[in-house]
Amino acid sequence: MISEHLPALQVVLPLISAPLIVVVRREAFAWALATAVSWIGLAIAIELAMRTAQSGVISYAIGNWPPPWGIEYRVDRLSSFVLVLVSLVGAIVMPYARASVAAELPSERRYLFYSMYCLCLAGLLGITITGDVFNLFVFLEISSLSAYVLIAMGQRRKALFAAFQYLVLGTIGATFYVIGIGLLYLMTGTLNLADLAVRVAAVHELRPVLTALAFITVGIGMKLALFPLHQWLPNAYTYAPSVVTAFLAATATKVSLYVLMRFYYVVFGNTLVFRTLPLGDVLLALSVVAIVTMSLVAVFQSDLKRMFAYSSVAQIGYITLGIALTNAAGLTGAIAHLFNHGMSKGALFLLAGGISLRCGGTSFAAIAGLGQRMPLTSLGIVIAGLSLIGVPATAGFTTKWYLIVGALERGYWWLAALIVMSSLIAVAYVWRFVEVAYLHTPGPESPHHGEMPLSMLVPAWLMVVACVYFGLWTSFNIGFAGDAAELLLHIGR
Repeated sequence: MISEHLPALQVVLPLISAPLIVVVRREAFAWALATAVSWIGLAIAIELAMRTAQSGVISYAIGNWPPPWGIEYRVDRLSSFVLVLVSLVGAIVMPYARASVAAELPSERRYLFYSMYCLCLAGLLGITITGDVFNLFVFLEISSLSAYVLIAMGQRRKALFAAFQYLVLGTIGATFYVIGIGLLYLMTGTLNLADLAVRVAAVHELRPVLTALAFITVGIGMKLALFPLHQWLPNAYTYAPSVVTAFLAATATKVSLYVLMRFYYVVFGNTLVFRTLPLGDVLLALSVVAIVTMSLVAVFQSDLKRMFAYSSVAQIGYITLGIALTNAAGLTGAIAHLFNHGMSKGALFLLAGGISLRCGGTSFAAIAGLGQRMPLTSLGIVIAGLSLIGVPATAGFTTKWYLIVGALERGYWWLAALIVMSSLIAVAYVWRFVEVAYLHTPGPESPHHGEMPLSMLVPAWLMVVACVYFGLWTSFNIGFAGDAAELLLHIGR
């Protein structure tokens, strides 16, 4: 039965599509195949999520080699939640990509773009579904290497520098990670995540385990843009092609955050990470600094994409803050924000891509009076911006509500107040767009084109609607996040 092999098909379909696109070398075929694979992947992810809700963990042994001897694909409430996020974003951005890629990339490179996208999608899905730490490293590199190429395809020469910067820091991060898992293998003799959790708990010599924890934290921290390891992110998001920025902003850092949760709560256990060691306090401090400083830096940017790029570093701080709280409410907020921020920032960067297409750029000088020229695009940015702020009836509000509850449960009144105050900084940088778009008049040199093509506008607005829908109907994002948080806290010792 093909239904028994859905975990493998989730990764195999985009993986085999990438070389097939290169063989055919036809833009229309490449787009159609990448779109079909993305939507099939979404259907598979939803089916796997429904199965985990009904029957619990799904274990799939590659080549019928039982774990821990063979590679295992393992789907639970947390991984199924992230699978839905990644595949949903891919399914939405692919219809958007056709017009966007045609406008930004020369015709001879377009099929390569779709090939690299399929590789990146396969890597991100593989990271999420695999139950083997070395296999995770392989998928991490597949997604990273393809992301470097996608970023380098940007129209400006600065895209090459952004890709090279990401390549250097990403390679260092991958090296740190593989050293960490090497140390764990020497101490335990296994690479299976579930088996590692059992064997690490039985290791009495802690020094190699603590060293592995340090290497893995730094390595994954670089991949997820943990402050102050975030230097690659602003340039990458600013100069990459519009569809690449939206896809990576909504998925790549979220998958790395998922990996960090897995290692902290499943492999090492929250007793070691957050009670024996002061790592929780360190992560909490870095999160607070990221939220405040990066939000302030965003306020003073002169380019819309760069402003939202710095905002992403701040939003990552909210997720790591929830991880550091180590209680059900805080962890629920952190996991839910993987999805909520993915929708919000995906919407913002898709809309920014339409602005770049019509206005020739996303500088604030170019978008003066945008509310008159592109009213639907401007309204979409305002709504998604309200979700970033955390206004009630938006997805972002649910995140901050749970983080505040988690902080109060820990007795951190000052932290709850800081979360509320940080929203005011978000108001400041979202207001900058509102002021320029609605209160400024277009200059004589400003283009007077209308909205972006419908094939781009509809996908962007699907994400805008999601920002409101998942703020009002929370049974999926909060429901799955709550179940996943209980799972992690139960597994973590």
